[in-house]
Amino acid sequence: MRSRTPVDLAGRCPRCYLPTRLCLCAEVPRLDTRTEFLVIRHNKEKEKSTNTARMAALALPRCRVLTYGAPGERFDGSVLEEPDTWILFPNTQPPAPDAPPPRRLIVLDGSWGQARRMVQRLPALRRLPGLSLPPPPPNTRRLRRPPNPEGMSTLEAMAGAVALLEGEELARQLYALHELMIDRVLESRGRLGGMWE
Repeated sequence: MRSRTPVDLAGRCPRCYLPTRLCLCAEVPRLDTRTEFLVIRHNKEKEKSTNTARMAALALPRCRVLTYGAPGERFDGSVLEEPDTWILFPNTQPPAPDAPPPRRLIVLDGSWGQARRMVQRLPALRRLPGLSLPPPPPNTRRLRRPPNPEGMSTLEAMAGAVALLEGEELARQLYALHELMIDRVLESRGRLGGMWE
């Protein structure tokens, strides 16, 4: 089942997109990071209640979300050109062994196919050093079925990046937010457990 959110957000929180009775906003931590995050979110993800990049942006003051692929709108690739920028994506060019950590990390938000197409269509992304993450544990709960065992949600990936770049303490809070989001989404659907949509 695909996540559907009413266009007018009737009965839903305008920030977290969850039903008002299950709103997460009061429980979202505020996490100050050294790293700036720039999320490039595919237009088709923008209105989904299961979009975890929305939660990341609520928790991380240094996170900005831009939309890619909106009909009739051209994406301004110049935002990808800042120095000390890496991309969080598998199978990208590794940074130099002595490279300092990135000042800014680009995160692609969409299905695996959408993310791959973004990398193909935005040449600047292919030139960036990449940060790759270890795969999640096999028993990790999911809202969506990943296409491969290494697949994870945007919020999980960002938590993994925070763990590598800034430490486990901040990352644990993002992982906890992800678990809470799964609980609330499943509760809104009258389901318990870790089933994907």
